[in-house]
Amino acid sequence: MDVEEQMEIKLEANERIDDLMTETGLKIIQSREVFSFSLDAVLLSKFATVPKRGRIIDLCSGNGVIPMLLTTRTKASIDAVEIQPRLADMARRSVAMNKLDEQIKIIEADLRQYMKEAGNGVYDAVTVNPPYMAVKAGDSNENEHYSIARHEVHCTLEDVVHASARLVRSGGKVAMVHRPSRFIDIMETMRKYRLEPKRVQFIHPNAKGEANMVLIEAIRDGRPELRVLPPVMVYE
Repeated sequence: MDVEEQMEIKLEANERIDDLMTETGLKIIQSREVFSFSLDAVLLSKFATVPKRGRIIDLCSGNGVIPMLLTTRTKASIDAVEIQPRLADMARRSVAMNKLDEQIKIIEADLRQYMKEAGNGVYDAVTVNPPYMAVKAGDSNENEHYSIARHEVHCTLEDVVHASARLVRSGGKVAMVHRPSRFIDIMETMRKYRLEPKRVQFIHPNAKGEANMVLIEAIRDGRPELRVLPPVMVYE
């Protein structure tokens, strides 16, 4: 994308264009005022099993980084649900900037409401990078955008799993990135909503460090059989 094409995309104050370092030259609009994507989103986009065609939905989509990265792996249509208007707007402009409007649709909505409106089992795959932490006293002083992205302000883990299970078809796959401290909660909640965990991979900062992320993929109505993949060391 040349400078002239980038200038056609309106940037708000304190926004910048970052390179996603893909072979297709994808770029993304980000701002220090709102939560930017991090390594967990990149890892999830590579870990998730996605169909070559069909329909995918990304929940808690933020600025739309996961849907955009998935376009390097699939021709499926991708819906991206984000509750924060600022982030949804940034995502729409990033999608337009990369000329991905025909493949990605940004939906500004509460996933708890969206799952009721969209219908049951309408997607082949779900990806989600949800808020990791429960809301605690004292969190209110944090930037609102960061607080919503990090803490379960608008959706709990159970809300996310429930929505994922309702939206994905039987036999479809749900991929999530989360914190290892919530691992047992995730497994129990997935099974509660008929999502059978099938693949797990722990992410470590280095060979001596404890895991600080976990990737989990489940199949709707799948049979019990869990594979634990080799761990990933981020810094070697």
